Amino acid sequence: MSASPSATHVALLRGINVGRGNRIAMADLREAIAAKGYDDVRTLLASGNVLFRPRSVSTDESAAAIAEVLRSSFGIFTSVVVLTGEEIADVVSGNPWSEQISDASRLLISIPFIAADVRRLKPLLGMDWGTSRLALGDRVAYLWCPEGILASELPDAVSRALGNAVTSRNLATMLKLHSLT
Repeated sequence: MSASPSATHVALLRGINVGRGNRIAMADLREAIAAKGYDDVRTLLASGNVLFRPRSVSTDESAAAIAEVLRSSFGIFTSVVVLTGEEIADVVSGNPWSEQISDASRLLISIPFIAADVRRLKPLLGMDWGTSRLALGDRVAYLWCPEGILASELPDAVSRALGNAVTSRNLATMLKLHSLT
């Protein structure tokens, strides 16, 4: 997707500041991405959510450039997906359980790095996940885990199906990102 130079985009970095690995100070990350030529670079939380305004490049080009910043500046080899503000809005509005969710931290949104890979999750739709539920959007998978994400087998199944080619955020984080785009 092409970028609008004035539109805010969101880079979602896989596995940043989770556990002991891939630790980055957000101020250093913002500085390194800004030095690459992006404007209005901001971060949300310390888990790899970067908001920025691109300079006329596609989201795929931005993802590759930010992944290179991570490698060259921090020695971190990880995947990055970039979504436009419009795509973030679509993810939030596409939540199939928006009227039923009482705890936004228990709805996990998984974003494959290749959008079409969401189709690889179709076999999981017919499986019994107990109280957990799976729905597929055009670009993302919605994982409703009412008893908690760690208590559900669904997130692990999605990770197995997509390997390292996916990153996830809970609905609370996506709502915050949406409010900032």
